Amino acid sequence: MSFLKRLFGGGETEEASVSADSLEYEGYTITPSPIKEGGQFRVSAKIEGYVDGVAKEHTLIRADVIRDHDEAVEMSVRKAKQLIDQMGAALF
Repeated sequence: MSFLKRLFGGGETEEASVSADSLEYEGYTITPSPIKEGGQFRVSAKIEGYVDGVAKEHTLIRADVIRDHDEAVEMSVRKAKQLIDQMGAALF
């Protein structure tokens, strides 16, 4: 049965995300949180901001995986900034 779970994605994520320090960008808060998967880290970040006085949150998860945690943090921040630049408040 565990073979089928792995095959069809029924199992849980190998390990939880590893958060890094948050930073402010263009009025939004970016918290990089690469997800550890099989000795590598998937690019991921949480983007928080206020739209019309209401707190909003978006979770960015990319298909990109990187071997080094620090590089994954940098890439997560870079991708979050790019998303903010492209979409702004429409992100939420």
